[in-house]
Amino acid sequence: MSTLTRASRFGHFAAASVLCLALGACQLRGGAGDVTGSIGSRPSQPRTEAQWRSEEAQWAPRYEANPKDRNAAFFYARALRALDKNAQALAVLQGAVLVHTEDRELLGAYGRSLADNGRLKQADEVLGRAHLPEKPDWRILSAQGTVADQLGEHERAQQIYATALKLAPNEPTVMSNLGLSLALSKHLPEAERVLREAAAAPGGDARVRQNLVLVLGLQGRFQEAEQIARQDMSPAEASATIAYLRRSVSQPNSWDMLRGGKAKPPARAAAPAAGVSQGGAQPASG
Repeated sequence: MSTLTRASRFGHFAAASVLCLALGACQLRGGAGDVTGSIGSRPSQPRTEAQWRSEEAQWAPRYEANPKDRNAAFFYARALRALDKNAQALAVLQGAVLVHTEDRELLGAYGRSLADNGRLKQADEVLGRAHLPEKPDWRILSAQGTVADQLGEHERAQQIYATALKLAPNEPTVMSNLGLSLALSKHLPEAERVLREAAAAPGGDARVRQNLVLVLGLQGRFQEAEQIARQDMSPAEASATIAYLRRSVSQPNSWDMLRGGKAKPPARAAAPAAGVSQGGAQPASG
């Protein structure tokens, strides 16, 4: 693949990120704990598509043999979500929660899957039921925050993230979600501060840095943004990314586009760069 082709492909990251920000969908999902964090979210260290397909192939026969098998439903749906087979994952989890009515982890996965499928109000309600004050789970709170952001309730989302951070101080996935929520509220300097802290925290990965790139770009600080982008991309890829981001945010109605989800990547968009959430354009958690 030529340098020009690779740069063009990675240049789509900026457009994907702009649209993800509009939808709250670049927010990270997952964390420490089981392989994907908890409740069916994507892992802190992204797996390859081949690895997720292998997991799908591993659990599909067991689930098909016994749809009431709790673990089969949970892990099969997790792989389906990671592969953007969102409708299929939702069907699996919907059946599972009817059988395992007291399983909060499954209920959390179901709430996230509802969000994947655009059923935000229902997702918000289900995630609220999945969280028990006597057994707090920062991962569920972080997921609920991403849903609140997608509903446009940024102040509530930020309160939820603050609660999650009391349970998991300096958790980079929650901090990154908070940073993007602040960006959606146009509190860009504060968003930058939080994202820099998230990027410096143990576990802060390429996705956190790419969110920081986006927030720096929204402030017009493209040289700084490109320096950070080069930590995870070649110079040509980073340059193409920043060029597209510059064009996207320089339009007079850029914030209207961000809020309305009207920013579109080129018609022939390739797979997003590593770390871009797959639920917006994917990624944002939540």
